[in-house]
Amino acid sequence: MRYSTLLVDPDTWDLVSDASGNIAVAGPPYALAQDVASAIKLFAGELWYQTNKGIPYFEEILGQAPPLSLLKQYFVDAALSVPGVDRGQCLISSTENRIIQGSVEFIDEAGTENGVSF
Repeated sequence: MRYSTLLVDPDTWDLVSDASGNIAVAGPPYALAQDVASAIKLFAGELWYQTNKGIPYFEEILGQAPPLSLLKQYFVDAALSVPGVDRGQCLISSTENRIIQGSVEFIDEAGTENGVSF
């Protein structure tokens, strides 16, 4: 599967331009990983043309103490919502000072393993 998406800066999440001044495009395997990261960052209701997508951060996560199993499931479900992702697994490495760190490892349709950290 040939997959591409608009490239965003990983620090600011803003669009990036290429050497010619055009909006840069990311290709595989980075494109799929970037789209998985975008799905994990998406707040429920934020995507105005598909308000059923996203993670309910305001409703169930921020200011709450949800079980880690619920967070893991939300993150994996977000990864699986990206076309081309077949399987996913979330690993939580730290929950110190109410800051969650970890990664979502996923396998695409071609069987390639990839992952994103948060």
